Order: sequence, then structure tokens, then C-alpha cells
Amino acid sequence: MNRARTGRASSGAAIAAGTLASRLTGFLRTIVIAAALGQFLGDPYNVANTIPNSLYDLLLGGVLSSVVLPLLVQASHDDADGGEAYAQRLLSVVVALLTITAVAGVLLAPQIVHLYGGKLAGPERALATTFTRYFLPQVLFYGAGAVFTAILNTRGSLALPMWAPVLNNLVVIASGGLFLAVTRSAPHAGQLSHGQILVLALGTTGGIVVQTIALLPGLRAVGIRLRLRTDWRASPLVSAGPFAAWMVGYVVTNQLGSLVIVNLATASGRARHNPGFGYSAYTYAYALFSLPYAVVAVTVITALFPRMSRSATAQRRGEIANTLGAGLSLSGTLLVPATALLVALGPLVGAVVFAHGNTDLSDARLTGATLAAFALGLVPFSAFQLQLRAFLALRDSRTPALVNGAVTAVNVLADLVLYVALPPREKVVGLALGFVASYVLGAFWFARLLRRRLGPANEHRVLRTHLRLTVAALVAVVPAYAAARLLTGGLGLDPESSFVAVAVAAVIGGALFFAVASRLRVSELDEITDMVRRRLRGC
Repeated sequence: MNRARTGRASSGAAIAAGTLASRLTGFLRTIVIAAALGQFLGDPYNVANTIPNSLYDLLLGGVLSSVVLPLLVQASHDDADGGEAYAQRLLSVVVALLTITAVAGVLLAPQIVHLYGGKLAGPERALATTFTRYFLPQVLFYGAGAVFTAILNTRGSLALPMWAPVLNNLVVIASGGLFLAVTRSAPHAGQLSHGQILVLALGTTGGIVVQTIALLPGLRAVGIRLRLRTDWRASPLVSAGPFAAWMVGYVVTNQLGSLVIVNLATASGRARHNPGFGYSAYTYAYALFSLPYAVVAVTVITALFPRMSRSATAQRRGEIANTLGAGLSLSGTLLVPATALLVALGPLVGAVVFAHGNTDLSDARLTGATLAAFALGLVPFSAFQLQLRAFLALRDSRTPALVNGAVTAVNVLADLVLYVALPPREKVVGLALGFVASYVLGAFWFARLLRRRLGPANEHRVLRTHLRLTVAALVAVVPAYAAARLLTGGLGLDPESSFVAVAVAAVIGGALFFAVASRLRVSELDEITDMVRRRLRGC
């Protein structure tokens, strides 16, 4: 018993360490790439790098992320070979479909770039097309990696998939660092040599390839032989049924909304006479916004989704409501103060993170302002994602798909209105505000639907906890913001001075938030503190 417990603890520590390493190296990757690309190359690179992700999500991403793991579990339980042939057929279908997609995409790269980056013109569009041709093979490796990860997860090998993205990030970091070394001044789209383009193009795609290959030893360790099969008697993806079909609809809706946003964001750069840095401000800000969401909300979702699924299987809906309420309260304990801090200090954070290399201070602070707008959506976006898992635990993908259609429509409509209404420099900030408005609607709509289905368990506690957290955050953020303004007024807005201001403000704000939240008896704060203490004792 003790050995089993020790093994689970070691596995959990490896998973937690891998997750943290992945997020930290991903954060560093964003910094290095932004510094390397600067204000002239950012949009051609980032638009091109969005395309393989979008095509993969449109074709298979929604299905692979939502239904493949349960199907592999069932096959491993029911089939005489432990599901090996089923896994091989699944991999074969994915490889065949995505290989065709990658080849067709390379041939149609100019048309695809026009679809996603219609406002790019001249050298920027030509460079985006070149990058797209090098990036599209990533689609195949995304799909294969997703299947490999699902196979490993069904066989209890969880740590390796958490660590593999670290290799991807390190390869891209090296690529961005090398590009910085071989470009002596701020690079322009029409002035890059073929070798300089290859440094970024091959490095970016190479990271995905290395990440996928890194999973192969794990497959051998769990006894899975890689083999492409042609006996697709019944496609493993077809067997997913209507549940998968609604998830495909969910993903298609997201991608249609993303298509509009990418075009508006690239147009915002041209509107302020900087055609290389519009979508880049949006995507860099979103990457930073995703960091607290990933560290906090994704951790909570990962822990609670299996519990909600087991409760749904046993028809204990009250337990699902209680688990969901606990997750919303626990994640809010960290996300509410993070929201206050990022809203107050966004431009300073942007200067600290991005005003390096080929990115100037003005563009870095614009990215920070966009981050501040995104931060308003941390709590509703995280609540939406956690509530989505409650529907999936109930094996209902239809409701989320329909709600997501309305959420995406609101996002697009709000973005269009704000884009027209705001001056050129604030247009990209408006796109982030449109994102926030849509997920506020989605979170409240989900909450209403789940209340009808699960009952009101923990509803008042969740509201009370978030109200107390908001009060504590507001009390803490005012002196923190005042301290930051005082420091930057004397020291300036350069990255070093901004770092001092952010650090001092974070210490002041964090201490005040913890003190006020404790006085308001936010019990989840004690729960998190105890969790950290137990983890430290176990190290």
C-alpha cells in the first residue's frame, strides 16, 4: 500500500513539475519570439502560425480532445488485444487525413493566407505565405501527438505528455535566439535572407516534430507497437457518434469567429500605420492571459472533471453541482486577484515582458493594454470552461455547441462595433473587450442552464466567495496601483523601471489581498495554503 501511494505521489509530482515547466518555458518562448520578430515581422509569422492550429482544430481537434480517450479506454477493456489494433486504426485514419490536409494546404497557401490575413499586403503577405508552407506540416504532428497522448493517458502514463511540450518550447526558443543573433537591426519582411527565414520556419515546425517524437518511448513502454493499418472496417472516429458531431460544430464555430478576429487584428496594425504588429499584440496578450488560466483553472478542471464524470455515471447530479461549485470558488480565489493586478498594471507588465530585442516600448505597452482588457475575462472564461466540463460529464455536447454559437456571435458583433468605434491604437484592445463580453454572457448562460439541470447546490456560497474576493482585490489594488504610478513617475516607463514598479505593486497588493481575504473568512484561501504546505512537506 505504501509503495502504491509513493508511486502515485511521485507520478503526481512529475505531472505537476512537467505542467509548470511547460508553462514557464512557453512563457519564455513568447518573450523570445516577440523580441526576435519585433514590430515588422510579428503579424506575418503569427498569422501563419495560427493556420495549422486552426486547420487541425477544424478537422480533428474537437473530436480528439473530447471523445477519443473514452473510446480508447473502452477498446482496451473490450478487445482481446487490449485495444492495440483499435489504437493503430485510429492513428492510421488521423495520419491519412492530416497528410492530405497538409499537402493540400501547402499548395493552397496563398489562398489560405488571404483568408486569414486579408489585410496583409506586399512583403508581409509574401512572407506569411512562405511561413505557412513551412508551418502546415505541423498539422500531421499535432494529430499524431494527440493520439499518442490519448493512448498514454489510457494506460496510466501521464507525466511524459506533460513534459513533451517543454522540448517544443526549447527548440523554438533556440530558433528565436538564433534569429536575434543573425539580424543586427529591426528586420523588415522584404529584407530577410532565405537563411534567416529558415531559422524561424524550421525551428517552429521542428519544435512540434520533436514534441511528437518524444512520446514514442512512452508508447513502447506501455506495449503499443506503431503500425499503420488499412482495415478501417468502421472508422474509430465515426464510432464517436452524435456526441463528437456536436463537438465538431463547437470547434467550427470557434474557428469561424477566430477567422474574423485574426482579420480585424491584422487590420488594426495597418490602421495605425504598423502593418506588422496588430494581430501580434492580440496573440501575445492572449498568451499571457492564458498563463494564470492554465496554471489555476486547468489544474482545477483536470482534478475535478473525472470526479464529475463518475458522479454523472452514478446519476448523482447533486454531487456534480457540489463539485462544480467547489471548483468555481477554488479557482476564483487566485484568478480574482490576478484579474485586479493585470487590469491595473497591464501596460507595465507588457513593458517588462515584451520591450526587448526588436520590439519597441510603444508596441510592448500596447500589448500590455490588450492584456489588461483580456484580464477582465479571466474569471468568466475559466467559469465557462469548468461549466463546459459539467455538460461533457453529463454526455451533453449539444447544449455547449448551441451556447457557444451565441457566444461566438456576441464576440464577433462586439468586436466589429468596437473596431469601428475606437481610435486606431485602441482597436486591438477593443477586440479583447469583445472576447470578455462574450464569455461573461456564456458563463451566466451556462450557470442558468446547469441550475435547472443540477439544482442550486453551493450557488450562494460561490457568489458569497466571489463577492468577498472582489472586495479584497479592490482594497488591495488601489494602493498597489498608486505605488506603481509613483515609482514610474520618478523612474520612467522603460522595462527596468517598469519591473521595479510591478514587483513593488505585486508585493503590496498581494499582502493586502491576503490580509483582507483572511479577515473576510474566505475559506478557500486556507484550503490553498494547506495544499501548498502539504506539497512542500512531500518534496
